[in-house]
Amino acid sequence: MEVEEAQDTSKLDRVVFGITAGLAIGFLVWGFVSTNSLSNASGDALGWAMEYLGWFFVLTASGFVVFAIWLALGKYGGIPLGRDDDEPEFRTSSWIAMMFSAGMGIGLMFYGVSEPLTFFAGDATDPDLPAGIPGTDGMDQVELARQAMAQTLFHWTLHPWAIYAVVGLAIAYGVFRKGRLQLVSSAFESLLGKRVHGPVGKVIDMLAIFATLFGSAASLGLGALQIKEGVQIFGGAGEIGNGVLVGIITFLTICFILSAVSGVSRGIQYLSNINMVLALLLALFVFIVGPTMFILNFLPSVMTEYVGLMPEMAGRVNGQGAYTESWLTYYTVFYWAWWISWTPFVGMFIARISKGRTIRQFVTGVLLVPSLVSLVWFAIFGGAAIKFEMDGKGVYDGGAEAQLFNTLDQLPWASIATVLVIILVGIFFVSGADAASIVMGSLSQHGALEPKRAPVIFWGVATGAVAAVMLLIGGQTALDGLKNITIVAAVPFVFVMVGLCVALVKDLAHDPLVVRRQYAVEAVHQAVVTGVTEHGDDFMLSVERDESVEEPEETSADDPEATDGKAAGPATG
Repeated sequence: MEVEEAQDTSKLDRVVFGITAGLAIGFLVWGFVSTNSLSNASGDALGWAMEYLGWFFVLTASGFVVFAIWLALGKYGGIPLGRDDDEPEFRTSSWIAMMFSAGMGIGLMFYGVSEPLTFFAGDATDPDLPAGIPGTDGMDQVELARQAMAQTLFHWTLHPWAIYAVVGLAIAYGVFRKGRLQLVSSAFESLLGKRVHGPVGKVIDMLAIFATLFGSAASLGLGALQIKEGVQIFGGAGEIGNGVLVGIITFLTICFILSAVSGVSRGIQYLSNINMVLALLLALFVFIVGPTMFILNFLPSVMTEYVGLMPEMAGRVNGQGAYTESWLTYYTVFYWAWWISWTPFVGMFIARISKGRTIRQFVTGVLLVPSLVSLVWFAIFGGAAIKFEMDGKGVYDGGAEAQLFNTLDQLPWASIATVLVIILVGIFFVSGADAASIVMGSLSQHGALEPKRAPVIFWGVATGAVAAVMLLIGGQTALDGLKNITIVAAVPFVFVMVGLCVALVKDLAHDPLVVRRQYAVEAVHQAVVTGVTEHGDDFMLSVERDESVEEPEETSADDPEATDGKAAGPATG
């Protein structure tokens, strides 16, 4: 049945919205009134999370990769996310563009140059300012460049998209296959039963809202930092203060709220398609006028290095020294927490646009296609930056938000490329926050597919405000404030995700398609055994109506319950 038939989703969930909105406002007041106090509290919470749960983030991230691949390759891969005859709502190109733009658009713009360049040129010995990869101090430049890129791909390809795929699959299956509400809590129905509609389910949805709020705010903060740097470079202005930074966030917040209230099919789809074209043009520009041959030679060696170093990168934990612990907090655990905090809104968003696709198609599209795009993106931008740094161009100087612009400055038409980057980051900002606002509005309104404008606008404003507070907390090192709060906010939701995997498997084990397949295999097996036993090799199989059973009432062909063994009789030999 359609989700609208399951429950009235037109009303605001006053408990979920009231509590989360109240706590979000409290956080904002705390941040503006006593920034230092909030900064200290977040630092203490981060220290506790890293000491006791850092290993858990590392372990579960790799576990989600294995889980997603197992679902796609196994017996559940052919199960559709919808009725058996549903067709995809969006064409494949738009589908990929929307999920990619919502999934990590700003991150690619910010870290496309910064991360591989930092791992290549940064100091690998200072725990107070971790930069280089642990254990690479003194390594020759060629090998260090490959390791830097392999480590970057570890953070940006299979692992984040597997994390998104887990939540997206669970929600899409529940909404479009089982007729459940579009809520994270609804995916737990196979484990919790009717309790998902009570206090336990509301707590799960509130945790999802908080993870979404802080995860998307971190991304918006990164975008604002990069736009600020671009404006400084392009305009020839001096250092821009926090007042202008907050002004940038405010302007873009207004833009993405206007986009969000226009709906998924209009605002996000159009913005995502525009961004995909602009990003492709920028990548082609850097590839063609940049160090083309270096990039082409770099790409295959990086792929081999990534595969070869996977066990070492996946097994890096806190117990390997002070520098490694500091480095993990700054990079790997931050990324896993960042992706996990994004999963409620990215997972729900890609679930919303994936109706009609099979689990195998879903995992292939969500896991492999964006990973390949990320591979090419980092090879072009990171490879160009590393080559320029090898040549003594000094593109590493100036901080993470300046390094992309430093790289573009080595190319012709740098001013035009700088403007294009600012536009791209702005649209990524708008499309990502657009999706997050719609999802938080949906979670606040019983899982409505098209939430009302009021909650969407509220969460849009709250996201922009939280981004501003997180930047203020970081002070001169604004990235620290973003990272600290993001990791802390993701801690509760990582446990929700583990439970989500268990609930999804339990659901899939009883899917009508699986039941029909099991029934068919057993029926044919029994018929063949009977035929061989009674007739040797000379027998045939036929399917006939059992006249001793009353004619069943007519049921809709779309009703999955009608196929759970009720309409089929045993095969006879």
